[in-house]
Amino acid sequence: MMPYFVFKFLHVLGAITILGTGSGIAFFMLMAHRSGDAAFIARTAGVVVLADMLFTLTAVILQPVTGAALMWLSSRGIDEGWLAASLVLYVIAGLFWVPVIFMQIEMRDLARAAEKAAALPPRYFALFRRWFAFGIPGFGSVMIILWLMIAKPF
Repeated sequence: MMPYFVFKFLHVLGAITILGTGSGIAFFMLMAHRSGDAAFIARTAGVVVLADMLFTLTAVILQPVTGAALMWLSSRGIDEGWLAASLVLYVIAGLFWVPVIFMQIEMRDLARAAEKAAALPPRYFALFRRWFAFGIPGFGSVMIILWLMIAKPF
């Protein structure tokens, strides 16, 4: 029984990390963007990119590993509806999260360049709107997965 609880702890910790880092990144990027200060945006986006690579990526990689271990240890199968739905939503979240990484990197680079220029370029604002739009289904999918993990409704 001990390995099950170790994997469960790591799985829950991964979910918390994804949700916490995601919401923190969204908040800090939004606040930096609202400032309109290219230097502040550049610094914030630099930290955001680093946090996504250190925390979110690590958790995203470990979630399927710990989830597979929990399935095996608990004799659950992919045929359980809540689990299948969670896996589909995980893929959807990933399809929105991966492009966001590249958007954040480009927004950081554009803001760094704008520190020396007069203003942020139109490309930055287009990327920010897309980044924000991608966050809704990406983060929303993760929220639904968490609910499915807890409720196991079907």
